[in-house]
Amino acid sequence: MFRILEAQAPAKQNATATIDTLCGRLQSATLLEDRRAAILGLRSFAKQWPASVASGGLRNLIRCLSKDLEDVDTTKNTLETLLMLFNPDETSPEASDDIALWLADEFTQRQENITVLLDLLESYDFYSRLYSLQLISAISTARPERTQECVGTSPVGVSRLVAVLDDKREAVRSEGLLLLVSLTRSSTELQKVVAYENAFDRVFGIIDAEGSLTHGGIPVQDCLSLLANLLRLNISNQNLFRESGWIKKLASLLSDVLKAHSSSEGVPQWARPQQVKNVWGLLAVIRLFLIRGSIGTQANQRSCWQNGLLVQVLEVAFHSVMDLNIRAEALATAADLIRGNAHLQEAFAQLDVPSPNPQQPAVQVNGHTSDTNFSRDNVISALLEVALVTSTLQAFDVRLACCECIKAYMQGHSPIRLFFLRRAIEGHTSNETEPDNILTILIQNGSSHSGDPYRLWIAAVLLFHLLHEDFEAKSTAMQVTEGDAKSGEEVVTCIQALAGNLISAEQNLEDERISIAYLTILCSWLYEDHDAVNDFLSEGSIIQSIVQFVSQNNQSRILASGLCAVLLGTVYEFSTKDSPVPRDTIHQILTTRLGRERYIDQITRLREHPLIRNFEVLPQDLTSSPLGGLPEVYFDKTFVEFVKDSFSRMVRAIDRAPGLEVPVVANGIQKGISRELVDSLKAQVDDRSQSIQRLQSDVLTLERKLGQEQADHRKAQDSAATELDRIRNVNEALQRHHEEDLQKTQSESRNMQQELKRRHEMEIRQLQDDGKKLKADGEAALDRVRERDEAEIKDLKSTIARLEAELEKSSREHVQDLQTAHEDYSTKLSGLETRLQRAEDRCVDADSKASRLQEEAEGKETVRKTIQTELDDLLMVLGDLEEKRSKDRKRLRALGEPISDGEEDEDEADEAEEGDGDGTGDT
Repeated sequence: MFRILEAQAPAKQNATATIDTLCGRLQSATLLEDRRAAILGLRSFAKQWPASVASGGLRNLIRCLSKDLEDVDTTKNTLETLLMLFNPDETSPEASDDIALWLADEFTQRQENITVLLDLLESYDFYSRLYSLQLISAISTARPERTQECVGTSPVGVSRLVAVLDDKREAVRSEGLLLLVSLTRSSTELQKVVAYENAFDRVFGIIDAEGSLTHGGIPVQDCLSLLANLLRLNISNQNLFRESGWIKKLASLLSDVLKAHSSSEGVPQWARPQQVKNVWGLLAVIRLFLIRGSIGTQANQRSCWQNGLLVQVLEVAFHSVMDLNIRAEALATAADLIRGNAHLQEAFAQLDVPSPNPQQPAVQVNGHTSDTNFSRDNVISALLEVALVTSTLQAFDVRLACCECIKAYMQGHSPIRLFFLRRAIEGHTSNETEPDNILTILIQNGSSHSGDPYRLWIAAVLLFHLLHEDFEAKSTAMQVTEGDAKSGEEVVTCIQALAGNLISAEQNLEDERISIAYLTILCSWLYEDHDAVNDFLSEGSIIQSIVQFVSQNNQSRILASGLCAVLLGTVYEFSTKDSPVPRDTIHQILTTRLGRERYIDQITRLREHPLIRNFEVLPQDLTSSPLGGLPEVYFDKTFVEFVKDSFSRMVRAIDRAPGLEVPVVANGIQKGISRELVDSLKAQVDDRSQSIQRLQSDVLTLERKLGQEQADHRKAQDSAATELDRIRNVNEALQRHHEEDLQKTQSESRNMQQELKRRHEMEIRQLQDDGKKLKADGEAALDRVRERDEAEIKDLKSTIARLEAELEKSSREHVQDLQTAHEDYSTKLSGLETRLQRAEDRCVDADSKASRLQEEAEGKETVRKTIQTELDDLLMVLGDLEEKRSKDRKRLRALGEPISDGEEDEDEADEAEEGDGDGTGDT
């Protein structure tokens, strides 16, 4: 027993001594046979004593690789020894991870060490190639970056590695594939060099040789991994791949898969797991060309479309016998193929795909499933049907992928969103039963989807993307109403219907996803939209109910409560004092019934909830499902970004004073503005309007006064004409009396009488001519005054009208300018004041014109007085004529000439009047 212990005790010491001896022989040996023997001895210790062998013999072993390169056996033994040092026995007392790092450092510190291994690839010997590849892989695993640098620095290193892919021996080729996958994982430069060594051609050659995607094994999967490394975020390699025509090869590979599944033999059951991995890998490679925001994505999308790749991807997505994971990945790939490309989005809607609900079910042929369905549907209809009608839990990922594909179809393309929305509205208002109409699902069905809440949730996500940040789409959706007023039904708007369904879901404690679905739409719809907020508030009981839900502080519905608080903040933030429920009232409700602390706490807890905070890293697919439950998918990615972006604004909303209203800019036009500024401008406009009204009143007064003056002028003219007629009648009567008197007089006085008559007639004619001329002059003067007055009145009216138009135009332009840019309102306000000042100046001019008109009227009064004076003078002339006739009659009487009785009576009356005038009277 003691002898056995004595023999075993110094084993380590003996092994160490033996290793030292062998290392010394390796270093000093000059003959190939001696070096080979030393290497074989070290190989026997490498597994159990890696540290001892490496410390004493590593450099000599590496040196032997270059010295004995031509000897295949020695090289093989040396490579095996080095590989054993990288992979010692787990039971070895010297086994450690640090040994691999130390070995890798020894190789990579000197470029020639890696070059030796690369030179061995020139040998066609199986073991030399295989072991050198394995050794480089081990070094790369320990020190990847340094190994990539050494391989890239070697002049022919990359070409020799890529050439290994042409090796017909599967072990060597597979090892070369794995090494290239490892080296190209993170080195952009190596990726480019490998790609330009005709790697794409070699990779697809291996895939074809291995039986393509359908029957190919792990080597096909490795080929796809290498393609992924070469193409990931490498624009240069993507351009080379695309311009070399390999996109068409990708479509061909998918076509082969479809043919295999559609054939009578189908795909063997044993080959299906690996086939799923291969197809999934190919789809992942395709998606590397379609990274969002990449400069080459648009060109890659066009190339995929031109080479029919999109059509093949959709065929895979809607092939009924394809694995559900593959169908979901294919739909996600189709979404990437069209996202952000307007031309492809429009062309996408014209495609047809296999119907999701085939008329003929899949049948079994020779034990394999075969798709015998030949009916086809429009791709948009098929996507909606799968997303909204399919209710099986296993198809959840496919439903989400369909939703993602529809979102990509309308992303960034407003006309498509409006077209999609209008089609949904038409289908909803036509009262036709459409199970895939998102508006019908959300408005009419309400919370009847407790068994499948994701039907309503997906419909809500689609409507959210139709309306989000699209004011035209929001305006279009606001036209949707429920109820027939002619039949006596209450008419309810779309927003009110959604809010009512939300309240119903919360009252009945439906699945929280249903409440979140409605809140997703309402929060986005009401955000920065005064009209939508007013529509929401037109039903006053809604806000009271939502406040009650938040006040309950239900711990099992934290997400819904938090979103309700966000909705309340949105309503208050974008309401106005003219809203159906004014801002003052909403603020009072929030601060008294809910409380500021609870409001902020609910929003903060929502923001800090793991489903919101960690959304990007949480799985948003079927794998998130708890045992026996629904997937933990509650939110859309865009909505989560919306909540995070608006979080601070919603928290501060409750502290905003009710008198401060938030302006909203829609499509570059400001929809709202400071209420104080608007009220100030309104007051200014009212003042100017009152000034205009006062001016109009003054003008009307002047017009009435002028009309009165004209009436007075006409009356004076009529009076003058009457007086002239009376004078004419008197003259005619006097003329008749004179003719009678002259016939009765004596012949002596006939001449005198004729002379008197002639003189009298001449005076009468002169008087008549003067009267007619005076009348004509008066009428002409009145016409001139009337024309001038009418012209002045017309000019004054046009001036007032122009002032009103200018004022109205300036007000309209000012409001429009305010809507265009709030920051420019000061400048435009000063412009408005300037224009108003000019309007006041014009009003002053109008006052001066009115004064001139009044002066003209006074001039007319002077003319009237002049006419009256002339008439008085005429009457005086007539009086003088009467007096002269009376004297003539007296002279005739004194001469003894007879006069008529009438003239005697007139003379007596004249004498009586003279006597009264002298004061004698009858006395």
